Amino acid sequence: MFKKILITEDIDSINLGLTTALKEKYNAAVSSTKYCDEAFLKIKKAIYEKEPYDLIITDLSFTEDHRESKIASGEELIKTIKAEQSDIGVIVYTIEDRPYKIKSLFEDYKIDAYIIKGRESTQELIEAIDTISKSQKKSTYISPKLNQLLKEDLFFEIEQYDIDLIKNLSKGLTQDEISYLLKKEGKTPSSISSIEKRINKLKIFFKAKNTIHLISIAKDMGII
Repeated sequence: MFKKILITEDIDSINLGLTTALKEKYNAAVSSTKYCDEAFLKIKKAIYEKEPYDLIITDLSFTEDHRESKIASGEELIKTIKAEQSDIGVIVYTIEDRPYKIKSLFEDYKIDAYIIKGRESTQELIEAIDTISKSQKKSTYISPKLNQLLKEDLFFEIEQYDIDLIKNLSKGLTQDEISYLLKKEGKTPSSISSIEKRINKLKIFFKAKNTIHLISIAKDMGII
């Protein structure tokens, strides 16, 4: 069972609710912060004092305020902390439900659990902690409401073709121009109808409202 837990959440009511629930449920030292920079400093200080945290629970998005931040997002925080303490447990607690983001966090940063905020999310958090702390083997936990969403998107994997397609869109190329370019390079599929279908699938996959939104999401995720 985890002995030292850090919560990083900038909404006061959620922060307090999670802290209270975990203190009541577990015999663990639970602390919290509203800032990613402060969370990282707490992690560093705990390592230096040889009393490291063994679990961090963090949101992905944080509202900017008067304080200047070096670490602006939960994903950046996870990346920074993992580089400092690779064995720390990580639970993402957020409203973000894009399949690509979820998969990338599990694959790239080896997070342990992903929970969507909602009416049952505090109980799901407790279930996640129990699951990943009691298992002798490496176990992960995902909010039940996400299971179907992820299953529906298993058939669709991002390929280099998709990345190149979004890059060309970001350069302002039309579908006709992309089709011509692909045919010239001998790449397939290159027909306008195939390109249009692929773009529509990408919009659905990334939950983008339009092509501009798709490009914006891809840039935010570092895909292009």
